[in-house]
Amino acid sequence: MSEPVNLKSLPRHVAVVMDGNGRWAQQHGHERTYGHQNAIEAVRSTIEGAAELGIQYLTLYTFSTENWNRPKEEVEMLMTLLVQSIHNELEGLMKNQVRLMMTGRMEDLPEVCRQSMQDAIDQTAGNKGLTLVLALSYSGRAEIIDMVRKIARQTVAGELQLDEISEQTVQQNLYHGDVPDPDIMIRTGGDCRISNFLLWQLAYAELFFVPKMWPDFRKQDLFDIVRAFQTRERRFGKTGEQVRMQ
Repeated sequence: MSEPVNLKSLPRHVAVVMDGNGRWAQQHGHERTYGHQNAIEAVRSTIEGAAELGIQYLTLYTFSTENWNRPKEEVEMLMTLLVQSIHNELEGLMKNQVRLMMTGRMEDLPEVCRQSMQDAIDQTAGNKGLTLVLALSYSGRAEIIDMVRKIARQTVAGELQLDEISEQTVQQNLYHGDVPDPDIMIRTGGDCRISNFLLWQLAYAELFFVPKMWPDFRKQDLFDIVRAFQTRERRFGKTGEQVRMQ
């Protein structure tokens, strides 16, 4: 029997690269779209697990800016699946007090997706439990470019001086500067890279690369990773002795 998760030492924010849907489908003798359809249960179980533990933020890398370059049929299916999932899961989000947010370039989404997402964000805005952040039409580099543009406009307008620009300035001008940086980043599917995900925010995250494909991921896998996280010493540039004396 696994050791229980220490609820007094939880990560505030877990970020997930949900990789392996297409390969999972091909391994099961189906088209790639079958993997995306079967990924919904993994999403549902992970959200449930995060809420059970009391994790405050869960960010799911749902669709990157690079994903627009995939075959048209796959992109259209993903957008349709997104709208269906929002509709089907909204009641559960409300019941479990999950607040929905989106990070990324919402203006890139088709109108029906954009409206469905905004409606769900508005309806769940008052919920007090887990905050679920969907990274849609998102890339870390795009976020940094948009942040630089915002700071440049403030500087040109005389609202900000060059020597006033700090890490806090950058943080405040990201898509959601009020969301704490992830403590954990999980990537399923076996690849060991972050793929343009939360480039600024992952500076001190603990990285977990797991071979399991995303459609097979369940909340027990999340619990196992949180337990492993709790065994790691996070020094943030200090020595181990300094950390242990705090």
